[in-house]
Amino acid sequence: MSPATPATALDLDAVALDPATRIIVCCGSGGVGKTTTAAALALRAAEQGRTVVVLTIDPARRLAQSMGLTELDNVPRPVAGVDPAKGGELHAMMLDMKRTFDEIVAAHSTPDRAEQIFANPFYQSLSSSFAGTQEYMAMEKLSQLRALDEWDLIVVDTPPSRSALDFLDAPQRLGRFLDGRMLRLLLAPARAGGRAYLKVVTASFSVFTRVLTKIIGTEVLSDLSAFVGALETMFGGFRERAQKTYELLKTPGTAFVVVAVPEPDALREASYFVERLSGESMPLAGMVLNRVRSTGAPALSAERAEVAADALAESGGHEVTVATLRLHAARSRLAVRDRRMRDRFVSAHPEVALVEVPALPTDVHDLDGLRRVGEALAR
Repeated sequence: MSPATPATALDLDAVALDPATRIIVCCGSGGVGKTTTAAALALRAAEQGRTVVVLTIDPARRLAQSMGLTELDNVPRPVAGVDPAKGGELHAMMLDMKRTFDEIVAAHSTPDRAEQIFANPFYQSLSSSFAGTQEYMAMEKLSQLRALDEWDLIVVDTPPSRSALDFLDAPQRLGRFLDGRMLRLLLAPARAGGRAYLKVVTASFSVFTRVLTKIIGTEVLSDLSAFVGALETMFGGFRERAQKTYELLKTPGTAFVVVAVPEPDALREASYFVERLSGESMPLAGMVLNRVRSTGAPALSAERAEVAADALAESGGHEVTVATLRLHAARSRLAVRDRRMRDRFVSAHPEVALVEVPALPTDVHDLDGLRRVGEALAR
């Protein structure tokens, strides 16, 4: 196997255990192990003496299972089994976006207005399934956790979106929707009332309204107008809160960790994350290359193993040895492929610090498994 292209080693212990680090955001495309990485980082920091909360937005609930919890919800829950020798603690939670949205409404309106909003069909849809709501509420919850100042470190497992950087984009999109020109357009019918609104809106808005009515129906448009009207007094701060959280993510106390696997799609996405984070001056700690395959006998190439296996097979007998050699050859080819993919990324992004986590023989399903991943992350 050819030698690996040199890369700056990522020391995640130095990042996670630094008292100045208050937030770690794990991002990457779906299926690369973000949840496991976030949980392993959080557990390792807690067992090194920090008070940590890990926030997952993963609906698969793998984090709860790996931490021995029957369920996670919108409230941080203590994780049992964490070694208390150094005085650290670990809490875990999973974002409930509707509950978080409800909490925002309740906190920024009167009880009567809140009930009016909760009963609106459009709010019920927006708070549970509107595109971008999950990412926005993740930002809101992160902001709430940081404001409480109860934890030394907050570790965030970003949503399993098509692009993990929707976590950065969606709050601004939702903020613009509720706090910008669209808000004013949707408020026009509610402010003018009934048929009279036709006299006060522009011709362009009349066209906009007819198109919306044709697409979603008069009743839904009425619900939408009533919903936005009810929110008029409280959602002026949406953009402001989103911007504050966005700025919080740019401070030196935040560290982004990109997680990928040695596959073309995942590494293309990782390259995009790295470039985007750099372009927006986000503090990138480095990249975790997850599930890297290797072989216990790197000096024995796949080709030599296959030749030896063929020779033994022709002579008869040695079935176990032949099978072992062929298995090694297959594994060796996968290891070479993973190394080639890694080297391409390092060549394109030599400035990005990197740590590799070897492929494990089984899925991580408990704290001991998370500890093994944490040890690999600290190499």
